[in-house]
Amino acid sequence: MVRPALLAVSHGTSDVDGARSIAALVARVAERLPDVDVREGFVDVQQPDAASALAGLDGPVVIVPLLLSQGFHVHHDLHGIVAQRPDAVVTDPLGPDPLLAEVLATRLDGIRHPDAPIVLAVAGSRDERSVPDAEGMAALLRARTGRRVDLGYLAARHPDLPTALAAAPDAVVATYLLGRGFFFDLAVRHAGDRLITGPLLDDLLPERGIPDALVDLVVARYETAHSA
Repeated sequence: MVRPALLAVSHGTSDVDGARSIAALVARVAERLPDVDVREGFVDVQQPDAASALAGLDGPVVIVPLLLSQGFHVHHDLHGIVAQRPDAVVTDPLGPDPLLAEVLATRLDGIRHPDAPIVLAVAGSRDERSVPDAEGMAALLRARTGRRVDLGYLAARHPDLPTALAAAPDAVVATYLLGRGFFFDLAVRHAGDRLITGPLLDDLLPERGIPDALVDLVVARYETAHSA
């Protein structure tokens, strides 16, 4: 029996490295699922947009949001485009999840000051549903590292990253973003001379690559929805 297609939908970015790392993640997922038609779509900036990508797929489709929290893009954009497609479903976003805490902890292991407090730099959203997801991710990272973890938002919510850093002068910054782009550049500017980790999919250094945990997470979202 033919398995449902997997449509991996990310936000989209004009940053070349950020776009490349998302595409690399989708390619790794396709390698892991050789019997599944894996496609890529976007809610902004890049093409194809999610609606067009879905329209180009016949039969059952599982949409996996390559997004880190609930919010407008998940509930309005993605659930909106499946409203007239009874054979399509939208999974939970990627976060919060213990696998993301593992990737964040690995990034933190690579910088100095292993016992320093952590400020988790989160994109932020006006959608209230994003708040418990951000707080849940901070709690998972706190449990994983045994260290103080505060939130610092890059947009829409408080405390913003500069305020969070002012309250924790000895903290390092853990980047809770999938790839490079506007928000990562903003986090770097706000961090100043603080130590800051790369994004979750930061594969620019040769010793890194797309983390297996991220591939595992996307595949798990698909398999859970497919078996439901």
